[in-house]
Formats: sequence, structure tokens, C-alpha cells
Amino acid sequence: MDPFDSSDSLEGPSKTAATNAEVPVPWSRFSAWLECVCVVTFDLELGQAIELVYPHDVKLTEKEKTSICYLSFPDSYSGCLGDTQFSFRLRQSVGRSSSWFGHEDAYNRDAPVTLQKEHAHFHGYVYFRQVKDASVKRGYFQKSLVVVSRLPFGNLFHSLLQVIAPEYFEKHEPCLETVCNEIDQWPAPVPGQTLNLPVMGVVMQFYTGCTSVLIDLHVIRCFQSVLIHMQMLWELMLLGEPVVVMAPSPTVSSETVLALVSAIAPLRYCGDYRPYFTIHDSEFKEYTTRTQAPPNVILGVTNPFFIKTFHCWPHIIRLGDLKMSGK
Repeated sequence: MDPFDSSDSLEGPSKTAATNAEVPVPWSRFSAWLECVCVVTFDLELGQAIELVYPHDVKLTEKEKTSICYLSFPDSYSGCLGDTQFSFRLRQSVGRSSSWFGHEDAYNRDAPVTLQKEHAHFHGYVYFRQVKDASVKRGYFQKSLVVVSRLPFGNLFHSLLQVIAPEYFEKHEPCLETVCNEIDQWPAPVPGQTLNLPVMGVVMQFYTGCTSVLIDLHVIRCFQSVLIHMQMLWELMLLGEPVVVMAPSPTVSSETVLALVSAIAPLRYCGDYRPYFTIHDSEFKEYTTRTQAPPNVILGVTNPFFIKTFHCWPHIIRLGDLKMSGK
């Protein structure tokens, strides 16, 4: 061996580095779309509880788990029987690191501001099922399948849940594992492209450049009762004024809040917004204090308790009647 020939010493590490670069990071493609998928159930002793988080190595803080639990079930006042879909948005714990494996900067650099990945919040997309079940002590089967993401792709993730949730409720964890592995084969989201996303024998087509993905087309019905006030609502969104949306169900609540936020697209709404907000939310005290002016936030609520709590807020949108307990 020639002591002055360094080809071996250079080639070895470079080959190793090249090999390592080619090894895919576990769940890297999955994490370009989702943070995780959660199953939330009702426990007679604990109340709402997380039954499963997938992938298993995803780390949610206790505060995030608690928030997801409470936000994944409709208020008892809503009386939601059968299958219900809605969405929520929650604040991430301080110090949390991104799991995007470098995709974040490239995507956000080219994406419209209204479709960029969130740095400080998670979006939760919920498929909740409540049906009578004599085999359950409480008399009802109650469970939610929740897709947690940093992306505001409401249409896509609600469509995904319509495909996978009914199957999951029948086949349980093996079905969920299969779905997550399929998502881990999806191409990363690229602004302005139409992507084919296969899952469970269905190919979903998704265009990543349209701001209207925040809401479904049928959400227009949310504004039917307030059409004469649309210009004022648009101005309130531009100014970031505090607004409470009181709705009869989390579906109407979340659709309306997202419709309000998207009303000023392609501009980004400058305040905070919570499509579905409950008395158990970690920011409940922050948003309901009377010692200072209401914060710049849009809150969607269904619990009649909020009628009194928010009576002093400057802008309240009432959609239908909030149901009182026992009615």
C-alpha cells in the first residue's frame, strides 16, 4: 500500500456518507403531511382519553394530549349521533421541534401564506362516531379518529378520514398501521402541483396551490343567515377584531370560523383562531378574563355556558340555537 495514496481513506468515508444519505429517515414522508394520527375514546373513569397514537414514536406533551382529548369530542350539548366531522386548532407546547426533516423551509418558501405550515399550532381533523351499543356500560360507542397536522389542508384530511375512519372502527389498529405506511409513500407536498395520493385502494387527487382548501365548498351555507353582514365580517377579519361564533354543533362552528379566516385570502388572517373551543381548553382563562380587553382571536363554541361568559365581547355571531343540557 502506498502511504502517500489517500484514495482508500477518502473513498471509505465518502462511500459511507453517500450510503447514509440514501437511507430514508423513518416516517420522513409521513411527517411531511402529518404529525400523527390519534384515537380518542371515552373511559368511564377518566373521561376522554387517548387510546392510541401512531406512529408510536411520536412524542406529544401531556398538555397537547389533554387538549386533543377534549377537542376531539363534541360537547354533550351538541347531541351528535352517528358520524360527525369537524376540526380544531391548538397551540403547540413551547420548545417543540419540527418533525419535517428539512421539508419545512422548501415548502413554506413557495406556498401561499394562507397554506403555509404552522410553526406554533397544530390542526386537528376529527371523525367522531357515537352510536348506541348495548355491550358498552354507558350505552354508547364513542370514539374519534383524529388526524393531527401542521398543514391547513381541510378538504384533503376530511376526505382522508371519510375513507379510513369507517374501516378503522371495524378493523382497528392493523388498519391504521397500513394507512400510515401508505401515507409514508406519498410524495412531499409541493405548492402549485396536483398530486395523486393513494390510500386503501382509493387515489385522491389534491392540488396544493388553492387557498380554498381551507374550507369545503358547502361551507357557503354557513353564511346564509348573515349574508347582509358579509362586508362587515370581511372588515372584522382584516382588522383582527375579537369574534365569537356560537353554533349548534362543532361542525358548523369549525366550518364557519375557517370560512371567516379564508374570507380575506390571499391575505393571511393576523390573529389567532380556534375553529372549536371548549371550557377545557388550556387557553380558557386567557381568553375569558374580564380584567382586560378581549384578545384578537376568533372562537367557535357550542356550549351555552359561553353565552354568559362572552356576553361582553364586541362581536358575536349566533348560528342557530345552542342546546341547553337535557334538551
